[in-house]
Amino acid sequence: MTDVSVVIVSYESRELLARCLAALAADAGRIATVETIVVDQASQDGTAASLEAEHADVHLVALPENVGFGAGNNRGAAVANGRWLLLLNSDAFVRPGAIDELVRFAETHPATGAVGPRLLWPDGRLQRSCRRFPTVFRLATEYLYLRKLAPRSRALNGFYCGEFAHDAPRQVDWVTGACVLVRRELYERLGGFDETFFLYSEEVDLLYRASRLGAETWYDPAAEVVHVWGGTAERASALTLEEQARSHVRYLDKHVSRAAAGRARRVLLAGLRLRAPRSAAYREAARWLAARPVEKLLAGTRPERRGSG
Repeated sequence: MTDVSVVIVSYESRELLARCLAALAADAGRIATVETIVVDQASQDGTAASLEAEHADVHLVALPENVGFGAGNNRGAAVANGRWLLLLNSDAFVRPGAIDELVRFAETHPATGAVGPRLLWPDGRLQRSCRRFPTVFRLATEYLYLRKLAPRSRALNGFYCGEFAHDAPRQVDWVTGACVLVRRELYERLGGFDETFFLYSEEVDLLYRASRLGAETWYDPAAEVVHVWGGTAERASALTLEEQARSHVRYLDKHVSRAAAGRARRVLLAGLRLRAPRSAAYREAARWLAARPVEKLLAGTRPERRGSG
């Protein structure tokens, strides 16, 4: 049986995907048996044709539309054969031995449901990837710049695990979804990603639900992955900022309360307005969020077309 099914959701990222697949090929032939599945979400950059012509060993799942990151992973997982699912962004490049190390770590920690690697920026700097589950206060420490007052404090930078140097294995609430190894049996028990999260917070929701079943999430720095972060989505575009806000609100409404979702919306709006002088994207996102009460945010599951208010 295949040990690991690597699932990569791709949308208009042909060049990054090529680098991602090249890194996977360089990591092959070690301990774990690996299959690679690419879910292409109707990209117009020639991704599907390129895969069919140049990567016959890759299982291509070509979708007729962009159904969202979580839903795309669910489509890939549905055809996977592995005991483990490695959910990998197309802008993330595994270093040699990373997959074997993640599998080794998970299998020597039987309660592990998911494990994430040490993420690095392309220049080799640490990219902090451990997180605590969102609360209204933790979002406030980020959006209102409170964490900058004490970046190594658990109190003011608990969302980013600021007191932790990312230098040793550690059980955490969740790890960012650029690269995460998930036990397939657990993934199926959870029903995969909640597809109402179109973009952002889908991994937070998944790993929170996993924790409720008693499954542990771990961080393993012995496995390393380079992550461009923002390579597949503009990090500060208005659409990206809007979807981040919508997903935070959706998460808190689902797992805490409608009142908490409302308080979070106000914090997020204040944060966007605080950043408004930095760019038109923040100003546009602030106007967008100001016009949408919680109920309207939750009613939509896909990004709204630009110019829709």
